Amino acid sequence: MINQENEMDVVKANLLGPSANMPDTAEVVKGYDFNEEFDFSNLMATFRHMGFQATNVGLAIEEINKMIKWRLSDEPIDDDEMEELKDPEYRSKVRCTIFLGYTSNMISCGMREIIRFLCQHKMVDAIVTTCGGIEEDFMKCQAHHYMGDFKLRGEMLRKQGLNRIGNLIVPNENYCKFEDWLMPLFDEMLQEQKDEGKIWCPTSIIDRLGEKIDNPESVYYWCHKNKIPVFCPAITDGALGDVLYMQSFSNPGFIVDVAQDIRKINSMAVWAKKSGMIILGGGVIKHHICNANLMRNGADFSVFINTGQEYDGSDSGARPDEAISWGKIRLDATPVKVYAEATLVFPFIVAETFAKHWKPRED
Repeated sequence: MINQENEMDVVKANLLGPSANMPDTAEVVKGYDFNEEFDFSNLMATFRHMGFQATNVGLAIEEINKMIKWRLSDEPIDDDEMEELKDPEYRSKVRCTIFLGYTSNMISCGMREIIRFLCQHKMVDAIVTTCGGIEEDFMKCQAHHYMGDFKLRGEMLRKQGLNRIGNLIVPNENYCKFEDWLMPLFDEMLQEQKDEGKIWCPTSIIDRLGEKIDNPESVYYWCHKNKIPVFCPAITDGALGDVLYMQSFSNPGFIVDVAQDIRKINSMAVWAKKSGMIILGGGVIKHHICNANLMRNGADFSVFINTGQEYDGSDSGARPDEAISWGKIRLDATPVKVYAEATLVFPFIVAETFAKHWKPRED
């Protein structure tokens, strides 16, 4: 019973209950001290203990560096290992297979140059993106995207022949130039189909376009040069599909076989000695990579960066733990999800991973 004499005793008991002892391994929260001489890497190192999404950025950096540094020589030799894989020198050259996925807006914006850097130096092994993520790279080789504003009125832009992607502007003329370049190439591919019996798939189409663009500013120029397959399961969902639609009237018969690519990406995952996923955004690109890794009982390393929430049940917003339940991420993995818009964080992540720790391949 509370009375005036014991009131403060009751309050103190409620406010100041005893704490459990923190374990010796507990990490202390601490941020960067700008009183020190500024150092970018030291700043980024403090993210790990900053808290909230800064900590997730720090964990993402650690996870990607695990992908980069892993070698088969880190693992014990299995009894049933192929003879080639028992050679220590060979094992020291076998790396983690890294799948990079991104939505089209990552190519629309300045992230394109960061993705190009990764492909130019053969830092990833496979890409999965959307139709817009293909076409806008080639469009930018022919005409510019421009800065706009999120608040620009759609009615006004439509009348001016300007298309808004968030706070970016893409003139209709850019699509016209792209279609003028693309249609003859599709006609060439169709002729090869007729003359040689070649059946095209999205990866082979994109590889041919990367060859024909012949421009080192292009992501897919470097994918062609470095033999990085680019998967686009929704290849008709954009201007590429528009041109295929128009060609079906002017020069019909072109076949695009998606079955070739599902075998190719799934087999890449199955045969990978270690598998890593870096996925910027959600939707088809996220699930396509995760589903390929299901074929090998899950990826070993995973980083998701998106703003999606899990409460609508979408795969886009699903946390890595949901992917574990499906077998898309290994049970013993340490996956990371960063809740952020990718342009805010991925450049810093690349600076502290690929740009700093990558060692050229010896193959």
